[in-house]
Amino acid sequence: MCGNNMSVPLLSEAVTVPGTEKETAVVIFLHGLGDTGHGWADTMTSIRLPYIKYICPHAPRIPVTLNMKMTMPSWFHSINLSPESPEDEAGIKRAAENIKAIIDHEVKNGIPSSRIILGGFSQGGALSLYTALTSQRQLAGVVGLSCWLPLHKTFPQAASGSGNKDTPILQCHGEMDPMIPVQFGAMTAEKLKTIISPQNVTFRSYPGLMHSSCPQEMSAVKEFIEKKLPRV
Repeated sequence: MCGNNMSVPLLSEAVTVPGTEKETAVVIFLHGLGDTGHGWADTMTSIRLPYIKYICPHAPRIPVTLNMKMTMPSWFHSINLSPESPEDEAGIKRAAENIKAIIDHEVKNGIPSSRIILGGFSQGGALSLYTALTSQRQLAGVVGLSCWLPLHKTFPQAASGSGNKDTPILQCHGEMDPMIPVQFGAMTAEKLKTIISPQNVTFRSYPGLMHSSCPQEMSAVKEFIEKKLPRV
């Protein structure tokens, strides 16, 4: 079955790393502010499993207050990175619906949502957490790197209809992150434990790592993907 990518705006331009054999699972991975899907597609290629398709969409380009209103790829508007700063609620919800549309497209093409992992880095990780927790479709897992939970004050109520109350979440964070301090990541993990089954939240921090990824972190991500999306 072959769906039409053009009906899903983010898919038509997304970088896709196809499986090298029959695809039975999908990983959707969202880049951070100012980035594109290309870098993460390269990273996913380095940890790829042959039966998985990896989709790395590009965020739309919008002016961002956080970066002096420069226009850049951004999943939603960001003012600053403090946990108490005002948030772009409408933009976050709109972005989440766009990611859910990608999930829906893959399901229509024959991949059950329980064979899909959603993940991302920084702003992309934040969006992946919010999308999963407000999605009715049950996912295989969620990966959040160097990120936070947007609109955290609306939870757990915002997750009342979620199909992911028992879905495993892997959170990773650099201990020397100057942009999103590791304490924010740890606070996010504690918040997540009030929304889903606490034993399904794994938080790992990496000494010396700044606002980026490292081989040890990506090894943990690959292990998580392999465990949650085994070959069938």
